[in-house]
Amino acid sequence: MVSDRFDDTNYVIRKKVLHLVGHVFHVYGSGGAVLFYAKQKAFKLKEDIRLYTGEDMQTEALYIQARQILDFSAAYDVYDSTTGRKVGALQRRGLQSIIQDEWAILDENDQPLGTLREESTILALVRRFVSNLIPQTYDVEVNGQRVCVMKRNFNPLVSKVQVDFSGDKGGVLDKRLGIAAGVLLCAIEGKQSSY
Repeated sequence: MVSDRFDDTNYVIRKKVLHLVGHVFHVYGSGGAVLFYAKQKAFKLKEDIRLYTGEDMQTEALYIQARQILDFSAAYDVYDSTTGRKVGALQRRGLQSIIQDEWAILDENDQPLGTLREESTILALVRRFVSNLIPQTYDVEVNGQRVCVMKRNFNPLVSKVQVDFSGDKGGVLDKRLGIAAGVLLCAIEGKQSSY
């Protein structure tokens, strides 16, 4: 079942950087198996990322769609493909993200639910102005409680985000939103130097 793939506590999202056209994402579970696969088309004006249960792209599980074509504070709606229902949204906080990456996590009615924020302002400044070789760590908070940690590692060939939901004992954050956030960090935040 598709829903079982959202039951894991730890995920690793990998994007191959050197891909001929577009980007390819693999989402691995804690056991190392590929749980989701996405192929992002190149030269699209509006981001549209679809996660499938395998490389055959037969069963779509989740999709992430930008609301606008180009927006400094872009919002991305996240939908469950099996039901067609909106799970929530992720909105990049443009001005804050100049110094330190920050995203608002919104529920299905676009009401604030939490934040995803780069953990250190000082390291964020070093990354932007000195070297982007320093790995990034993001804290995900809902109602002031840290429920998830995402670590983005730098590798010139593969962009990787580790997503750890082990701090979310009560299941406060919908893992579909957390996985979508991790995919967006791989897909979008790597372009921050172009802003």
